[in-house]
Amino acid sequence: MTTRIKNILYVENGIGYGGAIICLRHLVRQLDRRQFNPLVITGRKDLPYQDIPNEAPWRPIIDRHIDVVGLRAQLAASQVLRSIPGLSWLLNQVLARLDDIVNFLPFFLQLLWTAWRFKTDLIHANNEPLCNRAALLVGKLLHIPIVCHVRGDQKGSKLMTYAYRWPTHFVAVSQWIAKSMQETLQVPAEKITVIYDGLALEYLDLEDDGYKFRQRYAIPVDAYVVGLVGLLIPWKGQELFLEAAMLLRDKIPNLKMLIIGGTPDECVAYEALLRLRVSEEQLDKLIEFTGHVPAMEQVYMGLDVVVSASTSPEPLGTVVIEAMAMGRPLIGPRHGGAAEMIEHLKTGLLFTANDAQALAAAIEQLYKNPALAMQLGHEARVHALETFTIAHHTEQIQALYHQLLP
Repeated sequence: MTTRIKNILYVENGIGYGGAIICLRHLVRQLDRRQFNPLVITGRKDLPYQDIPNEAPWRPIIDRHIDVVGLRAQLAASQVLRSIPGLSWLLNQVLARLDDIVNFLPFFLQLLWTAWRFKTDLIHANNEPLCNRAALLVGKLLHIPIVCHVRGDQKGSKLMTYAYRWPTHFVAVSQWIAKSMQETLQVPAEKITVIYDGLALEYLDLEDDGYKFRQRYAIPVDAYVVGLVGLLIPWKGQELFLEAAMLLRDKIPNLKMLIIGGTPDECVAYEALLRLRVSEEQLDKLIEFTGHVPAMEQVYMGLDVVVSASTSPEPLGTVVIEAMAMGRPLIGPRHGGAAEMIEHLKTGLLFTANDAQALAAAIEQLYKNPALAMQLGHEARVHALETFTIAHHTEQIQALYHQLLP
């Protein structure tokens, strides 16, 4: 008797093109097509997402016709509105209903229609439950299992607590996340499976030419280059990185500190603030913004040190995995997934989170001890190749699907 191939609908609703969607693309590329048939839904369709059909069938369903997040930020910044009692609250309620009608409802209806036409057997939401309310509701209406990938912390409103009751099962990307879900939201341990993100590490080119990356941004060959990799969103630590740059500019000759990553639409004002600060603090010759860079292997090979500086605990961080797999000297904060993945003085350096002086000291330590930097990079690659392979990740995800499907 031949077992029917199961249809898996993947829904990606992250804040922008970052680690979550990269890991999802690796997963669907490796998925066993003899057992599972994937369809990927994203709320965006700009250039980075247009490569998804190389891995799996893809359908973009726009989920942001109006930028409610941006409008809320403008309201919060308005002193006039804050001076009128109750007005800000009232306008935020209006924006919330507008978000429901203009953004949520059209996305939900199209997603429901797509899931029904696809004859979906299981929905895999690639982000937290709260930003995947539409996917959760579709799964409930169609009476099919819902897997929710949890990649962030669980601090939030009562609505977040309610949303965590809906998924059939959770995939936590680190032990730290799993523990937080149990303690903060009382999610039963039996509903959580810890599966580390997987990347096609064996295909990363350690011989890629980092000098091409340096040439693209006119970075001198003899510069000491430190890079913070990640989307430009406040909790990723770009401001902390700038503070460390100020402490280091007179200590390391030929220092260049790069802010590498794209900017989500709702964080354009944050990027402008960072650039203004660079100008006001006369860091123009030291700091470089690269924007989104598709060929990350060249980026890593062009850096002397890779930094993860998240000010809030990050669940795992694709940057950590990629940098370790590329054998690069890595510095990360002593909290969240980074502290779980990085063994201090063996596979990288950990610094006290939110402490610019500690971050600067760690960078200076690697600058003064290149032998240590080389050793850390070597040990990090060995650990990454043992822990974060996409083959192992895919096997675990597929085993979970079999567990949940009849």
